[in-house]
Amino acid sequence: MRVFTYILMSFLIICAISVTLSKKLLNSILIFMSYSLVMSIIWMLLESPDLAITEAAVGAGVTSVLFFVTLKKIHAMGGEDGEHEEK
Repeated sequence: MRVFTYILMSFLIICAISVTLSKKLLNSILIFMSYSLVMSIIWMLLESPDLAITEAAVGAGVTSVLFFVTLKKIHAMGGEDGEHEEK
């Protein structure tokens, strides 16, 4: 079990570094979602299910949806870049 915890902790560090180095906003959001999901697994291993559910719901769920909506609003996601330039 200890090895699994170390693997998860190293994955958290890799996610944190890769978010800062990522050039694309969509990739950063997806990495952030995986960070939150791994963090919720760690909370479960620490026997804190209330924090795990909150982390999964807010960190990976609501916050990611808000990021996706923001990307859509600023026309940074999807095929809108080409359509926006043609108008």
